[in-house]
Amino acid sequence: MSSETPTGVGDGSTPDVGEVVRFEVVEHDGGAVVVGVVGEIDTMTGPVVGEQLTTRLAAADLVVVDLSRVTFLGSAGLAALVAGKDEADRAGKRLRLVCGSHTVTRALEATGLMSVFDVADGVPEALTTG
Repeated sequence: MSSETPTGVGDGSTPDVGEVVRFEVVEHDGGAVVVGVVGEIDTMTGPVVGEQLTTRLAAADLVVVDLSRVTFLGSAGLAALVAGKDEADRAGKRLRLVCGSHTVTRALEATGLMSVFDVADGVPEALTTG
């Protein structure tokens, strides 16, 4: 198991969003990775979240997106999650969400997207559910 904590600071092609959103990534046995998102997913940070998902889906069979510490989820964030789901489906991989907060659950329910995603109650369940 390895861990890294990218700040969201890009290589010049993406904005510096380190104060708004950050990622805590933990690789697990069996081709799974957990991407913990901390902060706000808005117009500025949505594309950075999308890049994280693309990178992780390229290397893992199961990507669990832990949104329990997300404080805002706007339309750009929802779009990034939907794009990640579509990408996972096309590649024959799995993307599983852990909402963990009223903020995230409400955004997914209000837009009718809750039923689109494979949602787990917590990270341990997301890693073990087939």
